[in-house]
Amino acid sequence: MAKFDSTLDHCFSALGDPTRRMILQRLARGEASVSELAEPHDMALPSFMGHLKKLEDAGLVTSRKLGRTRICKLTPGAFTPAIDWLSEQSAIWEGRLDRLDDYVTNLMKERTNET
Repeated sequence: MAKFDSTLDHCFSALGDPTRRMILQRLARGEASVSELAEPHDMALPSFMGHLKKLEDAGLVTSRKLGRTRICKLTPGAFTPAIDWLSEQSAIWEGRLDRLDDYVTNLMKERTNET
């Protein structure tokens, strides 16, 4: 199992908010300006910028200035640590469930043989 990785904490913390998840869903379709990203959200721009900062601090999003416009995009490979961790957890739990299934199956066989 992987050692403690603070990037996972930042990633999962950033993903913990529906506004930030919506921003990531939009950016999955391609780059977008801050104003385009902010448009569907009913909040003041400074509040919205706080969400973008959290995504940037987590390494999920990068931005650049293009004239007076700030353009955002997903960071390639940003979700790899989270995907790797979730895959490890999935393998652990699949193994546990397989062993539980084997135990229950053997227990049922033993009970059937006793009667």
